Amino acid sequence: MPKPRVIVLRTAGSNCDGETKFAFELAGAKAELVHVNRLRDRSARLRDYEILAIPGGFTYGDDIAAGRVLANEMTSALAEELGEFVEAGKLVIGICNGFQVMVKTGLLPDARVSAAHCPTTLAPNDSGKFEDRWVHLAPGKSKCVFTEGIKRIYLPIAHGEGKFLANKPSVLKALEKGGQVAFRYVDPKGKSAGYPWNPNGSSADIAGIADPSGRLLGMMPHPERHIFGYQHPRWTRGGKLPKYGDGFLLFKNGVDFARRNLC
Repeated sequence: MPKPRVIVLRTAGSNCDGETKFAFELAGAKAELVHVNRLRDRSARLRDYEILAIPGGFTYGDDIAAGRVLANEMTSALAEELGEFVEAGKLVIGICNGFQVMVKTGLLPDARVSAAHCPTTLAPNDSGKFEDRWVHLAPGKSKCVFTEGIKRIYLPIAHGEGKFLANKPSVLKALEKGGQVAFRYVDPKGKSAGYPWNPNGSSADIAGIADPSGRLLGMMPHPERHIFGYQHPRWTRGGKLPKYGDGFLLFKNGVDFARRNLC
């Protein structure tokens, strides 16, 4: 069977690229770490891949704002190629800093490539500090390719600017109506709750969103950090461990979809 090709985009400050590559390979893809400069000089081309992953980290030190510099680089130097990639129906996932990049390029929520079109953002946490903890997530009623079959899951977060905001109430309503809310923060019982269950103050407890097609996903929690059962923080106390952790299915879903529809 063909192996979907994944480009894991990296630049100065990326620090979850290796884990993201490993997760996609575990799910059956052929993944490659590619520095953004290789796309800029055309020694690598997006069109040669089925999935684009923008991993977590602190690209360019998060100067100006988290993800802003890489987003500007992508919209100024790679807009046409990125637009063609999305129009071809290929998949994009942005994790943590990657989510921040996606909203600042305009890729989310509307699958546009335009720094001038950014109706949503990720702002500094309400707590005023970097949040490094595990969170419970419930999937929204979305058609997101990556979240198919996922129920309530448990993943780690590590961010200082993760508060999801929309510039108008109508944007939030449109996300809900369009089935674009991929994940929400919930408490251990699956209910909406305040801090620390919602670790950053995100509007409507939103932890991740998809584009209208369901092929683009951005999320603040880190699925690549919980792909094996033994990565659970209480793995020594839970009896028999599952082979895979809660984050693995996201990568498998993306790879399986790409194999069926894009290879």
